[in-house]
Amino acid sequence: MFNAPLRLPILDHLQRMLDGRPVDPATIHLRYPTAISQLLGFRLVAVSEAMAAIELEADPDHHGNQQGTVHGGLLCELADATIGTAHSTLMQPGESFTSIDLDATFLRPVWRARLRAHAWAEHRGRTISHYRCDIQRDDGKVVARIASKVMTLRGEHAQGR
Repeated sequence: MFNAPLRLPILDHLQRMLDGRPVDPATIHLRYPTAISQLLGFRLVAVSEAMAAIELEADPDHHGNQQGTVHGGLLCELADATIGTAHSTLMQPGESFTSIDLDATFLRPVWRARLRAHAWAEHRGRTISHYRCDIQRDDGKVVARIASKVMTLRGEHAQGR
């Protein structure tokens, strides 16, 4: 017997957003775009199953640390948002998720640059999935590499999240 692939309503929703087609927020159980992504100016630029890419115009006048470079915490938030977006594409109604760790390696500083975070699943488990995220400057150089594990929540554990 042929089993049809599962419909991925959040992936459909995000692809419609990306293509500029009308979306109805009531058709999904998660919130997009997120409040933090709007506040920080994140832009979804690519999405597919268990993959996402988000861009940000980084500016030390808005995102800087005491040294005048873009704060590493902003890079972690960009990676976490991109990983979360990638994982959300796998969610079915009644499911949610939470990050359970984030390991960042900073490779070079960022001043003023367009940053692109690209996240993908390295391992998709039923409950725990492993993700990688590279953040590149607009000159193509990787500024940070992030690894994270994400836990899918179901049933009562997903309620209210």
